[in-house]
Amino acid sequence: MSLKLGTTAPDFDAETTEGTIRFHDWAGDSWVIFFSHPADFTPVCTTELGLVAKLRDRFAKRNAKTLAISVDSLESHHGWIADIEHTQDVKMNFPIVADPDQNVATLYEMIHPEADAKLTVRSVFFIDPNKKIRATITYPPATGRNFEEVLRVLDGLQLTDGYQVATPANWEDGDDVVIVPSITDPKEIAQKFPKGHRELRPYLRMTPQPNK
Repeated sequence: MSLKLGTTAPDFDAETTEGTIRFHDWAGDSWVIFFSHPADFTPVCTTELGLVAKLRDRFAKRNAKTLAISVDSLESHHGWIADIEHTQDVKMNFPIVADPDQNVATLYEMIHPEADAKLTVRSVFFIDPNKKIRATITYPPATGRNFEEVLRVLDGLQLTDGYQVATPANWEDGDDVVIVPSITDPKEIAQKFPKGHRELRPYLRMTPQPNK
């Protein structure tokens, strides 16, 4: 299958460092940030998992759970967690999927043979409470992810779900946003955006972020 935006995230059963899960049941009514790692006991991954553990409250504030995966065994994961906690000065607080047979990695197209036939690339899937894939980011194995960007994308998705706006270049939470071009009636614009707006062009209208 092709995991395009808007498609349903594949369900799966898996062993994790926090017990056996069925993915859709585990996700519940939350957003999920599902992200892959090339392998256990690798330096970049160790820093990433430690950082995500430190960001737990910021994800929880956005009704989001985090779930990691690498194509290693549960035993390996538990050994790695000890290293993560020691070197990153953090307590791990989210599950890592064990996927030694690469079943889940294959299901989510996390292995790119032209990059590496055995290891997963650094995929990030943003999955909404309806289990739809809303955004993806893919990094090569050697490049660490920017999790401030992950949080920014999540903020943008949640904002645009609730209001008829889009986020401009380099937008951050609290910045002005764009009124979607499909709204053309001035009365409707005034009703939906009572803080006012600036019309730079008929198709480019800026308004203060509605939920701030």
